[in-house]
Amino acid sequence: MSAPETDDLPDVPLEALLAQVTVLVVTYNSGHCLPVLGQALARLPHVIVVDNASQDDTPAQVAHCLPGARLLRLDANKGYGVANNAGLAQVRTPYALLLNPDCVLTPEAIAALVQAARQWPDASVLVPQLTDSDGSLQVNYSWPRHAWKPRTGAAEGPLAVGYACAAVMLLNMAAMAPVGFFDPRFFLYYEDEDLCLRVFQRQGQILVLPDIRVTHLSRGSVRGPRPWRSEYWRGYHHAQSKIRFMAKHLGVAAGRRAHRRLMASAALNVLARALLLSPKHLARAWGRLRGVWQLPPQA
Repeated sequence: MSAPETDDLPDVPLEALLAQVTVLVVTYNSGHCLPVLGQALARLPHVIVVDNASQDDTPAQVAHCLPGARLLRLDANKGYGVANNAGLAQVRTPYALLLNPDCVLTPEAIAALVQAARQWPDASVLVPQLTDSDGSLQVNYSWPRHAWKPRTGAAEGPLAVGYACAAVMLLNMAAMAPVGFFDPRFFLYYEDEDLCLRVFQRQGQILVLPDIRVTHLSRGSVRGPRPWRSEYWRGYHHAQSKIRFMAKHLGVAAGRRAHRRLMASAALNVLARALLLSPKHLARAWGRLRGVWQLPPQA
């Protein structure tokens, strides 16, 4: 992939770059994340928060920590993709930054993503390198994951990939217009994989910018009084989304095979977790089994 012609690209002040992007945050019981997030986004003129009917103090925290943000409150938890689609429908800037509330970043990192989008105008999707809190690299990009084993961390410069995690994802709104956004059938998990595959199939560019690093406190965005219940629903939706993804992109027969395999593996996993006396993992395994059981094989 050749470098873009950037000699004629004028320097743009930080505030002007930030004015070109709308930051979109989907929350669900995420009030604990908002003080830090509010500090990071204080200089952003366009912020939309879509709340999936949180049962904690998230709406109050949005008003306090992000007073300039537009808050869209859904009447029920409708899932990650549907909530993002609701926010994306309100975006009027050239770029939209999807941002998980458990990510820690700076205005400079956001501006760098926007500047990269200006340098690579054909790119539909741009992402940074995500890291753990200790600086170790996360597997947040790869070739399409259903076809190749994910590998990450080796990029030394802008790299075209087939998949990128949506925890931090800059969308070129014009380039995404023919692709669309999230498939609402994916309540949670695989919605970003489905989106990236559709971009990839249309020969759109998905770029990772490894010099831009953002800390992602994975699974830190949701808290509640019943953590086991959260783990149950993680397993439930992950299983259903995996089957739906296989059926959508590899055919109904592949979806049915995935259904049978997941049913068997989930049942064994429940038994193993029960014997190991691991409540958290047992809740997730039970959710996975219930998710497969309640999804028709042809879904």
